[in-house]
Amino acid sequence: MSAHPTEINMHQKSRTLEISFDTGETFNLPAEYLRVHSPSAEVQGHGPGQGVLQVGKEDVNIENITPVGSYGVQLHFDDNHNTGIYSWDTLYDLGRNYDTYWQDYLKRLDEAGHKRRDPSQII
Repeated sequence: MSAHPTEINMHQKSRTLEISFDTGETFNLPAEYLRVHSPSAEVQGHGPGQGVLQVGKEDVNIENITPVGSYGVQLHFDDNHNTGIYSWDTLYDLGRNYDTYWQDYLKRLDEAGHKRRDPSQII
């Protein structure tokens, strides 16, 4: 049985998507995290091992959220990325595994020689 959202709120100022599920869990997912883990082919590639590391997304925000059928949403980011469809299962997985996925992303950035800017210093 899949988890389904009961409430979705975008907090523009904090750049955070708050999503509550019928499991009783609520996740606060940063726009940057959602952008770098987009399910789009542009980010994930067209097959295993073809993903593209996303860099420089510290100040990205979500401009709009469009429902897609009864199974997910399309997030429209202010860097013009809007090709990934976030299913409820994807959003739930991103919420449940935030710490692991975020640390893995930071490690991949470091291994690729990229330094992430401090978001608190972004105007």
